[in-house]
Amino acid sequence: MRNSICVLLACMAIGIMGCKDEPVPKPGAMLRLEYPEQNYSRMESDCPFAFDYNLLAQPEFKDGCNLVLDYKEMKGSIYVSYKPVEGNIKELLSDAQKLSYEHVVKADNILEQPFMNGQDRVFGMFYEVKGDAASQSQFYVTDSVNHFVTGSLYFYAKPNYDSILPAADYLQQDIRRIVESIRWKAE
Repeated sequence: MRNSICVLLACMAIGIMGCKDEPVPKPGAMLRLEYPEQNYSRMESDCPFAFDYNLLAQPEFKDGCNLVLDYKEMKGSIYVSYKPVEGNIKELLSDAQKLSYEHVVKADNILEQPFMNGQDRVFGMFYEVKGDAASQSQFYVTDSVNHFVTGSLYFYAKPNYDSILPAADYLQQDIRRIVESIRWKAE
């Protein structure tokens, strides 16, 4: 009888202790990031091309016709580089494609989106990189004869795709606008 009471008390004690809710940490809250509506202006310079850029960016020309569109509030930049085509279009295309696929190691996926504007002789490719890659987007545009422009999006932070996704989406819209609006100046 004594053993039965001990067993019954032990079962009740286990039952009472087992019914407690274990504290579970709450998942971290995600910030809701909202960015201003994009307002564009025409980037005019002495360079042989012009395009629309977001007024949120602070453009800074570097070496010649290479420039940086700096988005300080988003801690990111779009780097734009110009090279003249001098019978080396295959090499320029190969280099631009290699740059995009260097991120394949960290990327979950790379989406290629071709661009063609035959009327203004602007042809190119937009690469959207998904995953924890260093750059979330790259592009190139060319007229295949005289001009070649490449661009890349970089953030000043360790790549964490989930965290930078809202800013990357916003800036990818700006890159698409650059690609769609670029025009070559008459020589």
